[in-house]
Amino acid sequence: MIKASQSVAKPYFIAALALFLGQILFGLVAGMQYLDGNFLFPAIPFSVSRMVHTNLLIVWLLMAYMGAAYFIVPEEAQTPLYSPKLALATFWVFLIAGAATILGYLFVPYDQLAAATGNAIVPTMGRGYLEQPLPTKVGIVLVALSLLFNITMTLMKGRKTSLNIILVAALWGLALLFLPAFYFPDDAVKASYGWWWVVHGWVEGDWELILSALLGFILIKMTGVDREIIEKWLYVIIAMTLVSGIIGIGHHYYYTGAPEYWIWLGSIFSAIEPIPFIMLIAFAFKTLFQRRREHPNKAAMLWAMGTPIVAFLGAGLWGFMITLAPVQFYAHGTNLTAAHGHLAFFGAYAMVSMAIISYAMPLLRGRSANSVKSQRWEMTGFWTMVISMMGITLALTGAGLVTMFTQRMGANPSSFMEVAESSKAFFWLREIFGCGFLLGLLAYLVSFFIKGEYTYVAEVKRAVA
Repeated sequence: MIKASQSVAKPYFIAALALFLGQILFGLVAGMQYLDGNFLFPAIPFSVSRMVHTNLLIVWLLMAYMGAAYFIVPEEAQTPLYSPKLALATFWVFLIAGAATILGYLFVPYDQLAAATGNAIVPTMGRGYLEQPLPTKVGIVLVALSLLFNITMTLMKGRKTSLNIILVAALWGLALLFLPAFYFPDDAVKASYGWWWVVHGWVEGDWELILSALLGFILIKMTGVDREIIEKWLYVIIAMTLVSGIIGIGHHYYYTGAPEYWIWLGSIFSAIEPIPFIMLIAFAFKTLFQRRREHPNKAAMLWAMGTPIVAFLGAGLWGFMITLAPVQFYAHGTNLTAAHGHLAFFGAYAMVSMAIISYAMPLLRGRSANSVKSQRWEMTGFWTMVISMMGITLALTGAGLVTMFTQRMGANPSSFMEVAESSKAFFWLREIFGCGFLLGLLAYLVSFFIKGEYTYVAEVKRAVA
């Protein structure tokens, strides 16, 4: 019964990967428009391609998190999902609403879309990552409430593990932190406060708790290490995440009209933010070294172990590079921010999503792991995507440094077009590595369709036992 109800996670995972592919394709379009502003214009202007690229990122990660919750919560609670039918209905509502919103971006001018969806009555549109029309935002809230009702009821009637409580609480936090998206005052400073509580509250606070819970679940299942050991690690990591993440939001308030004390609070607590990611690396590898079993799903383990490393590089190292106030004064709005954002989102959230999908999908298809041939394809995709994302990050870092040194810091600053021309080589590199990333993602997707025989027969028997 538990496994039957867990099957509702499957469409969420499939849709998440399809939307991920769409995100990368629109990212390549936006990247090409940096090189040729007329590329696909006026059919898909840069403002639209970028908006679709970032919105698909949010939707596919939310899809993955919801699928993970529907898979993990029943297993941890040792009871079937409260309402599989509600979970499937929620899936279709979310998918159709998301698809309609993307089509609206592509085929309706944004000002007309805003007028047609009541933005004049309740203004919420126009801010990065929160461009969704009012009906879509309301739909996101309803979908979140449906998810929370379903998993909370499942948790209440079943076993209450620390990992399950952390995951469910984090998903409640995800929903509550979305509410400031409906707050869009005329005052630009107040609007900045509300916007960052959504964006920073998600990606540098609450989502890190989801990351920790998903990674903890995978390691419990794949290594056989005592649950108590993993949960103690999670408590410490989560405490550090909350302390640094909540006050560290201040690094977004530099020079926006907010009180000057945010410069000190933001700098100090942002400097602490890499620590949870260092602890995640120590936690993951200590658990690996203490493992009691060799799980046959080598690909899922590779994703799980790669997640904290790349997350530290993107969210920790590249985040720290630009987070101190004296640096942010010159780096804000340059491609250094984009470099940090790309590597951080991929390392912290995309990779853990692919880790749980890689672990769960074979089980949902009636096997403990995919074939060895399939896993080789998947691991090829892993390395291709990781190397390509590092290339994208370094290229964007180079472009950001060009802007800083030729436009922001020099006595005779270059014009915008001169900076763009000087950065063109880095934008070409970004596009080339973006194509490499697409190939890696395709290899990952193809792996689910590759058939073959197991060679880890003894390991499969041990994992099943």
